[in-house]
Amino acid sequence: MGTAFETWFLVVGGVFLFMGIATSKLKHLPLSTSLIYLGIGACVGPWGLGLIAIEPEKSPLFLEHVTEIAVIVSLFAAGLKLRVSLRDRRWRAPISLAFVSMGLTVGCVALLGSLLLDLSLGAAILLGALLAPTDPVLASDVQVSEAGDRDRVRFALTGEAGLNDGTAFPFVMLGLGLMGLHKIGEHGMRWLAVDVLWAIAAGLATGVLCGLVVSRLVLYLRKRHKEAVGLDDFLGLGLMALAYGVAIAIHAYGFLAVFAAGLTLRREEFNASPESPTPPELEGDSVGLATHPDKAPAYMVSAIQGFYEQLERIGEAVVVILVGTMLAYVEVTMTNVLLALALFFVVRPVSVAILNVDAAPLQRRLVAWFGIRGIGSLYYLFYALGRGVPDSVAKTLVNATLTVVVLSALFHGVTVTPFMNRYSRWKEMRRNNRRLQQHA
Repeated sequence: MGTAFETWFLVVGGVFLFMGIATSKLKHLPLSTSLIYLGIGACVGPWGLGLIAIEPEKSPLFLEHVTEIAVIVSLFAAGLKLRVSLRDRRWRAPISLAFVSMGLTVGCVALLGSLLLDLSLGAAILLGALLAPTDPVLASDVQVSEAGDRDRVRFALTGEAGLNDGTAFPFVMLGLGLMGLHKIGEHGMRWLAVDVLWAIAAGLATGVLCGLVVSRLVLYLRKRHKEAVGLDDFLGLGLMALAYGVAIAIHAYGFLAVFAAGLTLRREEFNASPESPTPPELEGDSVGLATHPDKAPAYMVSAIQGFYEQLERIGEAVVVILVGTMLAYVEVTMTNVLLALALFFVVRPVSVAILNVDAAPLQRRLVAWFGIRGIGSLYYLFYALGRGVPDSVAKTLVNATLTVVVLSALFHGVTVTPFMNRYSRWKEMRRNNRRLQQHA
């Protein structure tokens, strides 16, 4: 048997070939890709062939960085997908979900963690912060898929996932602070000033500033001097890394920065051609398109977005396979199953129902159901473990978080295809009814 590194090449290579060959067949199954990756991970982990064995509590730093990269890429890609004016009413839903709904979810999960798992106040709030954010990676099947997609369900879920992976961080820091692992100041004033107000505002501002500077500089060079043409993939990677690095350096939230950077890049394209939701074709004279006064912004953004969609799929495959290998180390208890069921069927629907979401009843039910938990929760888990969470609490958090993530992949993965197909038929029926009314 080769080394673990060589084994990863074998496993990932085989998975990518399988998915590339079988993807057209898999689309017709009531399964999400994440559920398939989870099964593959279980097969190659200690439960199956034993090719890969990574114990969560013993490798927090490695797992933190792997999940961190996956979330960063997905957040930047999510920002690029949202081609809607910032003044559009559609933004009310994701903003409300990312702040109000998430805050309520943290509180409810913390209460459940205290009652069901006998956690201290700090550990219970930390658990709430781990499980509150929805996922930008595993939720790709229900998110905006193309620039012109303004569907309310997809837009709400994409915007929520892009924002709440950053807005959950203050609650993570509060939980760690109440456990004595982070400075929150007297009466929590340092936490409020630094971890809430500064880190959120500075993170968003950093992303917007980096997005504006990079996009306008590149477009200026292309339109005026026919320079900086090609390697759009590098531009995207550079912008993403710059926004994240600057945000971390000034103690702001890097997740919000990369989402805002992607959103700003898309915003610049929208301002240049607000009436054209589709980018120009990439075939033909690429240099001519890249330097065209009107088409250059759309060409740049579409090239970057295509690259990031591929990176997002790769990140999903690697991380979910890792989760599958870790299942052998998870103690699945009835208490943790009850916690997951309460989150899916009570907490999430209630936290959505209290919001005044401008959508039809079916759309609100879909938003309430597809509060998918995944890689964002895993990142926060390993981030917390790397900050000195006591072993007894760490084990409880690992068991609860991985149980919720796996059950979310199962429940949401099985329902995504039939539910979204039904939703597509419902939308088509509404369009037909409108046409009939117009001709009546």
